[in-house]
Amino acid sequence: MTAKLDIAPANDRELVLARIIDAPRENVYRCWTDPKLVTQWFAPKPWTTPRAEMDVRTGGSSLVVMAGPDGNEFPNPGVFLEVVPGKKIVFTDAYTQAWEPSEKPFMTGVLTFEDEGNGKTRYIARVRHWTVADREQHEKMGFHDGWGQCTDQLEELARTL
Repeated sequence: MTAKLDIAPANDRELVLARIIDAPRENVYRCWTDPKLVTQWFAPKPWTTPRAEMDVRTGGSSLVVMAGPDGNEFPNPGVFLEVVPGKKIVFTDAYTQAWEPSEKPFMTGVLTFEDEGNGKTRYIARVRHWTVADREQHEKMGFHDGWGQCTDQLEELARTL
């Protein structure tokens, strides 16, 4: 089971989820970068992820589609700003593809993956928002519970790889 780490946000527009995940770093990273794996853990149940398309490289585009229990789909297009294989992923919804601006940028995610020893991973997700209001909205949408549940699902999957 993941162990929570207490890491403070850098400012009033950032949310942080930090855990020690009981799975090797390579597996945790792969769960974030292999579309077939992303569809298995990305949305908090009972939500699902029916589709994921990813060009995992700096400047590559991403589309992850989440679906609510009622079947309504919510596409999340974005771009990878930085990819350091096995160690770091920076992504944003500020662009939809190849530097095409989105209608309303909401966040940039900075994910880091570090070996913690004994087959465990120090996983830190920093989610930076354009405004304090966006950060507050993300909290009200259930950031801590939702991203926490998804991290538990990610760990469960990563342990089986």
